[in-house]
Amino acid sequence: MVGKAVIMGSVDKYIAKRLQLRRVMLGMTQTDLAKRCGISFQQIQKYETAGNRIPASRLFDISQALETSVAFFFSGLPGNFPPETKAIRSMRVSEPKENDPLAKNETLQLVNLYWNLANDSQREMVMKMLKTLNGTQD
Repeated sequence: MVGKAVIMGSVDKYIAKRLQLRRVMLGMTQTDLAKRCGISFQQIQKYETAGNRIPASRLFDISQALETSVAFFFSGLPGNFPPETKAIRSMRVSEPKENDPLAKNETLQLVNLYWNLANDSQREMVMKMLKTLNGTQD
């Protein structure tokens, strides 16, 4: 029975990380998410640290607030899935490496800022600037 508790704890932590990842990807604060779900930001903090388990109905509310499916939170978990979840299973998520830039909040902020620019010409200017600074100009 101890083994099952350890597995469930790791699933809770995985879902908590996916929750935080999605919230940050959208540039949303814990307070923003809490307001959308009608709960306190402290509760969101507890969910994101896996301090509290997320009930199924709350996970559904959170998925709606974060504009994603409930399956997003489970994507990448190993297990026995029915055939109709094949697409979800193919999107395995591994633990990020220590120096992985994609695991940093700064990267997510950069991506959000880039896509929030007013138009394509501004995005093109930013891309050219970054390529020039990195010495990879075409």
